[in-house]
Amino acid sequence: MFKFVRCKRCLIPTTRPDTDFVDGVCSACHSHDREKLVDWGTRKAELLELLQRARGAGGYDCVVASSGGKDSMSIVLRLMDLGVRPLVVTASTCMLTAIGRHNIECLKRYATTIEVSPNTKVRAILNREALRLVGDISWPEHVSIFTTPFRVAHDLGIKLVFYGENPQNQYGGPAGTETANEMTRRWVSELGGFLGLRPADFIGIQGIKRRDMLDYTFPDEESIAAKGTEAHFFGYYVGPWDSHANAVRSLQSGAKYQLPTRANWWVHDKQDNAFHGIHDYFMFLKYGYGRASAQLSVDIRNGIIDRSHALNFAKKQDGLFPSTYQGVMIDQMLSQISMSRGAFIAACNDFMNREIFEDARVTWGEDLFLKE
Repeated sequence: MFKFVRCKRCLIPTTRPDTDFVDGVCSACHSHDREKLVDWGTRKAELLELLQRARGAGGYDCVVASSGGKDSMSIVLRLMDLGVRPLVVTASTCMLTAIGRHNIECLKRYATTIEVSPNTKVRAILNREALRLVGDISWPEHVSIFTTPFRVAHDLGIKLVFYGENPQNQYGGPAGTETANEMTRRWVSELGGFLGLRPADFIGIQGIKRRDMLDYTFPDEESIAAKGTEAHFFGYYVGPWDSHANAVRSLQSGAKYQLPTRANWWVHDKQDNAFHGIHDYFMFLKYGYGRASAQLSVDIRNGIIDRSHALNFAKKQDGLFPSTYQGVMIDQMLSQISMSRGAFIAACNDFMNREIFEDARVTWGEDLFLKE
């Protein structure tokens, strides 16, 4: 009989994909321990050297990939503290919220911004089909946040692109991936949220053509090598990474945040895309691990909350049905991607891991609870 098991120190379960456990402790907790030994002065010197090599290319010193959230705003402000001139490249989300729009406009007060919005008809097809095929309505957003800023930097001759933290360091991943400083094409294909679904797999679906998928693909390897464009995790160089501190600085600089749904623990996270709630719900259906568990696990490691109180919250909130997110009703979201309630529930049941839940099936509007 299957038993649902969480990390002894945080809330990450053994069902989470690509997450190593040693002696019952997840890789994210082990990474947190190792961070205490990092010489951050040396890392900052590496950052300054990296910036010096890239400075001025294409008229800007670097590109900061952005969706308008707390982390990208904090990175921009910290780079400006160093005398760097960043170009912000925002890859539009699937269903931008009002707060998301405010924060994008706020960031424009500090740095030049290019906002790339892909064909919305194609995006809706990708949302619907990715939900049906791999259980991830946010597949096109996860892919384009990597490909779009990189492609803009490459086309403009800017050699350096910054992303936030390495998610394998913050949330867990295969051994060795948590120490990566560079976001390579291989890293993106294996760990960047493709879920085994390639952009080329959509060609021919609902009339999608190869040119429609350019927003979701990288330039070819020869061209990247010739231009020397690189993408790096800013959190590798300036740390330890602190999402709460990033939010505070962003708030002080004009950003706005509100709790997007009761299934979240952090007020300031995942503000920009109304589809986040559906994405996180499917994460819970597959692995028994929701957004609250992810956020609470970070706070446990940092001593902000004890594990018992965190677990009590996660048990009650992780499995809430995603009826609304940032004030957007789920029927509005499904309407945008031309999906019926019945088709949505069918997808939920296709990806539900029945071994870990008290109820055998998902029904509309009903919350779920784990067997633990």
